[in-house]
Amino acid sequence: MPRRRYSSIGLLVLFALAAALSAGRSFARRAEARPAPPQAQTAPAAAPAPAPVEYQRSYRIDHYLELSDSGVARGENIYFHKCWVCHNQYQSSAPRLTELMQGGGLGADALATQIKNGGVGMPSFRSTLSEKDLADLVRYMRAGKCCFEGDILPVNPQYRASAKKWTVPNTLSGGARGRVRTPTGEPVEGMMVQLIAPNGVRTTVYSDFDGKYEFPEMRTGAYTLRIASPLEFKPYTRGAVQIDGAAKLDDIVLENISDAKDNLAPAPEAESQLSGAELLWNLPGTAKEKDEFKRACGEGCHSYQQIFRNRYDERSWRVLVSRMLHRGGGPLINPPAQPVAAKAQAEDNAIAKWLSKVRGPDSQDEPLIPFPRPAGAATRVVVTEYELPRVFYGLHDVVGDSEGRIWYTSHMTRYVGRLDPATGEVTEYQIPLTQGALPGTHHVVITKDGTVLFSENWAKKLLKFDPKTEQFSDLSVESPSRINSGGFGNFALAPDGFIWAANGSQADKLDPQTGRIVQRFPFKGHGAYDSLISDDGNLWAGGSPPVATENTAELLDLRSGEMLNLNSGAHSAAPRRGGFDPFGNAWFGGMNGTFVELDAKAKRLREFWPPTPYTPYTDFYTAIADKNGEVWSGELHGRGFLRFNPQTGRWVEYTMPEPFAHARGGIWIDNSSNPITLWYADYSLGRVIRIQPME
Repeated sequence: MPRRRYSSIGLLVLFALAAALSAGRSFARRAEARPAPPQAQTAPAAAPAPAPVEYQRSYRIDHYLELSDSGVARGENIYFHKCWVCHNQYQSSAPRLTELMQGGGLGADALATQIKNGGVGMPSFRSTLSEKDLADLVRYMRAGKCCFEGDILPVNPQYRASAKKWTVPNTLSGGARGRVRTPTGEPVEGMMVQLIAPNGVRTTVYSDFDGKYEFPEMRTGAYTLRIASPLEFKPYTRGAVQIDGAAKLDDIVLENISDAKDNLAPAPEAESQLSGAELLWNLPGTAKEKDEFKRACGEGCHSYQQIFRNRYDERSWRVLVSRMLHRGGGPLINPPAQPVAAKAQAEDNAIAKWLSKVRGPDSQDEPLIPFPRPAGAATRVVVTEYELPRVFYGLHDVVGDSEGRIWYTSHMTRYVGRLDPATGEVTEYQIPLTQGALPGTHHVVITKDGTVLFSENWAKKLLKFDPKTEQFSDLSVESPSRINSGGFGNFALAPDGFIWAANGSQADKLDPQTGRIVQRFPFKGHGAYDSLISDDGNLWAGGSPPVATENTAELLDLRSGEMLNLNSGAHSAAPRRGGFDPFGNAWFGGMNGTFVELDAKAKRLREFWPPTPYTPYTDFYTAIADKNGEVWSGELHGRGFLRFNPQTGRWVEYTMPEPFAHARGGIWIDNSSNPITLWYADYSLGRVIRIQPME
């Protein structure tokens, strides 16, 4: 179904609207969670046993528990998700609450009433925010600390690596081992067994066909042992488990809570463990209704979870759908609404009507059926989750430097950081603010001399950072308003040191010292999103503009200057971000559910469909090839990372411990290890993740 077009920056309004659609009251009234572990806390005590949701990050995100369980801090958490997107200094479509709340602002009762009722351009939060949510939000807004603007982010209470020194394992085996079984002795395959270290870093391994699991060799000490996302089983958590070498642990005995048909009751603890694709698949509705929703709202700027765990009336859903699809230009800079064609308006109304039917105040919830657990080769992997010092980043890209440290970007804040994988410690830096521009970085690249280059998407800048002096410098980009169709986002560093970026109707070659455009190559089609350079520096490639109706990519031979526009055929593959493989072929994540190969020799596009279940509810934002030519990508609305071997046609899906694999483009593969090591920044989870396949 054709939809309205977006610029590369305009697409990002969808993430911002995730704030208005972010996790609210779930399918059933939530149970209260225990407090998050305080900073620098040592290993949890053995008794009493912690509440099941204490360590389930997705639950804490869904229920505004990232900072605190109650009070002003939790109110700030709610404000970020529900209010900031409209009421901030970078927009003109709603009052700025920082000014409105000066001197105490509205009274508590009047403020709560306004939030409940909404207005002409404001949804009613009456059925999405509970009375406790409203009380905490109002308390924050009247506490003299309002209002959050995104320049200073709250501290993450889960980050303890700087205060609690602890080494992180880098091996794949040789540590504590055990078995997962049922009370009657049957082994359970595909369970995610996790150790949380005193510094907060989480290491997850997977039980095999016989229910056996084995951790990497880890530093001796007390850890928290748990099952991540137990779903159909009762939660399992043990504190102060002593880990010493290859010690054998007691069997993990799991009790099934699903019914005879493998259905789960729609309780908040279970719902928070489902991926966006699982939520969409479980909702009532026709294939057409779900496809309409997916095409309009599934482009990756936010997760499905941030939509489906809300309850709005039809008017409120119309307000939100309209703003998502027709107020582009950036997530926080909201231009006046433009006239909407009758056909597009009818499509919007149909989406809002379906959402109000399945996620309205009176919607009835059905039992849940989760997707299958990993099995076979998919259990042969180690996943490490690193906490970062703050929350609300909107993580985007990662890259490794020559010393093995991982750099990350933050799409809607001024923070960039450097992670030490051996300890989990993070060093953060703040980019200089630009007057009138939302701070935020997109892509990151390391040059041969160790200089770090960041694209500052909203301010349309290319930043150079010297790790030795810790100083930023601004590479003035020629005609910055035209770079990447309105912002400076994706770029590539060629072997000769020049920088390449897609710029509206052409590919531009930039001087790395000044940012000046030194050469331009017009596109044969109508634009490209990513900007890729082959390892030998002979080819440039760019995916299509990031909309669901596109099926082309651009290929430029830098030796001859020939530019080609290649078409994938009838299916709208919508290739987005990616990279070249060792054989000179470019790969892209297909927005409509495929891996897209640009075969440079044959000069054609080919699509590869993954054999994952319940398609087409997961899509891809990027696809990156490793040194062996295997291609990797995170499922945009799923929880799996896919590995594809084009030579053999083999697919493997590695399941993540939390219900996200939200790689907006931030994938980096360390080809120096054997097997390779994959790193990505999870946009929804706000953590940096390491994936280590065992083969």
